[in-house]
Amino acid sequence: CETCSKEEAKYRCPRCMKYSCSLLCVKKHKLALSCNGVRDKTAFVSVNEFTDLNLLSDYRFLEDVGRTADAAARHRTMYSPTTKRLLSSLRNKAQKCNIDLRTLPVGFTKRRENSTTFNSTEKKFYWHLKLIFPHCHAEYTLKRVPDDKTLADILKLYIDPVESDPVVCQRLKIYTTSPQSDVQILMKIENRRQNSVRYNELDASRSLLDNLKGKVIIEYPTLFVVLKTLKNGMVVLGQDASDRAESSDSESASLSSMEEGEIRDGS
Repeated sequence: CETCSKEEAKYRCPRCMKYSCSLLCVKKHKLALSCNGVRDKTAFVSVNEFTDLNLLSDYRFLEDVGRTADAAARHRTMYSPTTKRLLSSLRNKAQKCNIDLRTLPVGFTKRRENSTTFNSTEKKFYWHLKLIFPHCHAEYTLKRVPDDKTLADILKLYIDPVESDPVVCQRLKIYTTSPQSDVQILMKIENRRQNSVRYNELDASRSLLDNLKGKVIIEYPTLFVVLKTLKNGMVVLGQDASDRAESSDSESASLSSMEEGEIRDGS
């Protein structure tokens, strides 16, 4: 025992690694050394001394961090009336711009990371925006993108050979070396069947706001930047036979309803 130096040690302090023989000596050593007896989970361990127990300890530590972060995300302040009012106001502002903005429940990843705001003074949205470049397996997140900025200007920082960042330019080389006419910007259409995924083609020369009008947005826009010459399996609405068939069926149903209405009126 490193406290009384009389009895055989039975315990070892997880914090300072001092040996003790009894509860009394444990209390004495804590008082003398101002030790709380709690193991330091972030203490440095050299590679030579690293064991499976250390690995398990680190794993459990990361699990604790994850649980703490999740608990913080579910904190009651996330459900406060103020938060609900802000989200309701944001949806109403979007509706006035002919945008069907929908928010997810607290705890969803997209809800936590969304940073979209509306500036009442400028009467302008500042969108949280995600760009996905599937041909390079790359994606980038942009924050506070003004709604009056054109898609072409937004993409300049990524695929323009002159204005883009050299590192990004190298990663997206297949885009930067392709002609601008080959670049296509798509956005997934929400609320469709899982086996009928379709995309809207956006106009790069128009503003972000103009492109979002008349569309359903869940939390924030996610844009897919593709090249027309490369087959990507993403079907644009109106360019598939099944879409034309659906449109034809709906038109036929509409005409039939009109005819039935005329017959009833005539009788």
